[in-house]
Amino acid sequence: MAEPSRTQHDPRDEPQNAIENHGIIGDMRSAALVADTGSIDFCCWPDFDSPSIFTALLDTPDAGIFQLSPILPDARRQQLYLPETNVLMTRWIAKDAVVEVTDLMPIADEVEDLPRLVRRIHVRHGTTKVRMLCRVRHDYSRAETTAQMEGKDVRFEAQGQPAMRLCATVDLSLDGHAAIAEFEMKQGDIVEFMLGGADDENVRATQCDCDLKSTVDYWQHWSRHSNYRGRWRETVNRSALALKLLTSRKHGGIVAAATFGLPEEEGGERNWDYRYTWIRDASFTVYAFMRLGYTDEANAFMHWVRERMGDCCDDSTKLGILYSLAGQEELPEENLTHLSGYGGATPVRIGNEAYKQTQLDIYGELLDAVYLANKYGEAISHEGWKHATRLVNELCENWRSKDVGIWEMRGDDQHFLHSRLMCWVALDRALRLSFKRSLPAPFERWTNERQAIHDDIWENFWDADLGHFVQHKGSKNLDASMLLMPLVRFVGASDPKWLQTLDAIERTLVRDGMVFRYRNDDDYGDGLDGLDGDEGAFVACSFWYVECLARAGRVEQAHLEFEQLLRYANPLGLYAEEFDTHGHHLGNTPQALSHLALISAATFLDRKLEGSQTLWQP
Repeated sequence: MAEPSRTQHDPRDEPQNAIENHGIIGDMRSAALVADTGSIDFCCWPDFDSPSIFTALLDTPDAGIFQLSPILPDARRQQLYLPETNVLMTRWIAKDAVVEVTDLMPIADEVEDLPRLVRRIHVRHGTTKVRMLCRVRHDYSRAETTAQMEGKDVRFEAQGQPAMRLCATVDLSLDGHAAIAEFEMKQGDIVEFMLGGADDENVRATQCDCDLKSTVDYWQHWSRHSNYRGRWRETVNRSALALKLLTSRKHGGIVAAATFGLPEEEGGERNWDYRYTWIRDASFTVYAFMRLGYTDEANAFMHWVRERMGDCCDDSTKLGILYSLAGQEELPEENLTHLSGYGGATPVRIGNEAYKQTQLDIYGELLDAVYLANKYGEAISHEGWKHATRLVNELCENWRSKDVGIWEMRGDDQHFLHSRLMCWVALDRALRLSFKRSLPAPFERWTNERQAIHDDIWENFWDADLGHFVQHKGSKNLDASMLLMPLVRFVGASDPKWLQTLDAIERTLVRDGMVFRYRNDDDYGDGLDGLDGDEGAFVACSFWYVECLARAGRVEQAHLEFEQLLRYANPLGLYAEEFDTHGHHLGNTPQALSHLALISAATFLDRKLEGSQTLWQP
């Protein structure tokens, strides 16, 4: 199959587009990736975790694609968002024409309304021919989708799948089971397309202009509520807009990414489904939204989290690692063997069996989020505190156990430092909250267990010979999750032993500001994660590193590293999960944790550069 391409190509025979060559549009129920070629080559519909209808990014255009572009082979292409919005514009700038395609998903009046894809092509200068091809392929391209004319519209149907309808302000026709149109446009002409539910009365091409205005108004109104006024305002606001787009308007949770199956290594097997919500991201999410002034979003996310707390306590089951937005915990994996993968990386997986794993660190992220929400947002309820108390008591019994760690390794369970660290955080935040709010708690037990974890970390995870902390008990290796040690206030940011660890991380895991989570080919042979191959540098860890430098007083170095990382964003300011050795994007995109870490680093570093008092944060 074709390798990912970064060059102009025939829109009827389109190679895969590079991960970083995409913008994202969405309505907080679903999302779509739009390449700078004018193709929507990834979209799940009608929900984030529904089966895909366009999956060309993981195969070929036969797996579903919505192409719309002028025939201007030599044009320069650009993408940008309309200011302070998630409305995307793709531009073709040629000698004889300038053409714009504007893509959006209107924000529906009701949360249950079906998403709609709106595409609007406008010739600003000159004349051009335009081609459109819409090939819907239901159920991850497994279903036999048929297309038929329904008046002037095209209806797409597949057994057991939701029917869809495409309408336009130009004539449509069929090419097999795809809708096509080819037409000429001159300066000032505008042609509109809309794809949505087959029986949705809002699917009318003549409504596109109204949808554009209302959608721009919605995002600009939301964006202007941000209270960040620092030197990276545009970058931080783009991250906030990406996070809002990945937020479920109905449930309040945030999906880790909009996609599945995009590899962490070229041609490798590290291809996961991230269209779910991880408890691990809780404290980062609450802090980022609260810090920017988005208290409604932070509180809505905490409502989602508290429902999961209640579920696990009421059902006498353990706290889950990840959930669907609707709260489903069991997410069995399935390999889509009919898809050839991004750049040939297989298997393409849907579902995520990390839900079966034991990851003790999630208690710390959860209690940290509860603490932050109480400090800056809504107070915890009586029932909520009962659930939290039960979980902390359970942790007191289990923190000495092995687990798979933060990186969900598929090798042997270990006593991981990060898991111990976050168990300490859980007890620390529970004690802080109980004292602050005068809430009842078994203080002596919690205090003793917190001290025991503290002593265990210093006694069993500090290697005096190497002069740094180690990844897990008995290991000699480093792990970028150690960067959270000062961020969660376990160790002082200028503690000599921490600075030795920071220096060791810099020597071993950092490459031009890009930070690897760990080395799978370490010198000691005990860092294997149970998977073949390697992976890229982790974006979130890279921003944690910047914040650690700033907290350690290395502000000039932190500033330079941060500016370098900003250059690795795609042209729209978006980040996937990882970087390859050239700084190109790997993994699912856009990645919520990447943008959460960016917001945290930018906020702290900006205050340090201003000489302002820095606030406590996770």
